[in-house]
Amino acid sequence: MKTLLVTGYRAHELGIYDSKHQGIPYIKKALANRMIPLVEEGLEWVITPGQYGVDLWACEVVLELKQQYPGLKLGIITAHAAPEEKWKEEKQNEYRRIIAGADYYGAVSNAPYDGSWQFRARDDLLFRKSDGILLFYDEDAAEGSAKFTKERALKLHAEGDYELYLMHAEEIQNIADEESQRNYE
Repeated sequence: MKTLLVTGYRAHELGIYDSKHQGIPYIKKALANRMIPLVEEGLEWVITPGQYGVDLWACEVVLELKQQYPGLKLGIITAHAAPEEKWKEEKQNEYRRIIAGADYYGAVSNAPYDGSWQFRARDDLLFRKSDGILLFYDEDAAEGSAKFTKERALKLHAEGDYELYLMHAEEIQNIADEESQRNYE
């Protein structure tokens, strides 16, 4: 696999409303745990839609991994121009810092938000450009926007040459429990 699409829940779908939430480091650690073996097997690109939540945390993980794996590249492909323009200033600054570190940043449509067609076009492109997906989605834990991504990924996976890696809430909880146990000892 050369290119991995990483996406999942938006921050608000997980009840996360600021970048200092205690769950974010555990989500990032789970993402890193899943990505490192793929990088060591030849993964070259991680691409993401760059929405606030799992997408951007994955970007931060890739930027950290690039120190150890300088051949790894990060691509952010948004649905429309300036997706961050209505976010709070803190989130805008965080977003701009992340995209500054990306190896590729682009929008499917250079116009501002114009309709759901932009998101469908973005998703079409992301699936077409990737060999597999790492998706944080757990319908037992919470519904969310990633539901449709999972359905599409399952269909592509069933058709053949598309890898599907699912991350569940239990995986994140196990990491949090292990860290808590380590700190307790």
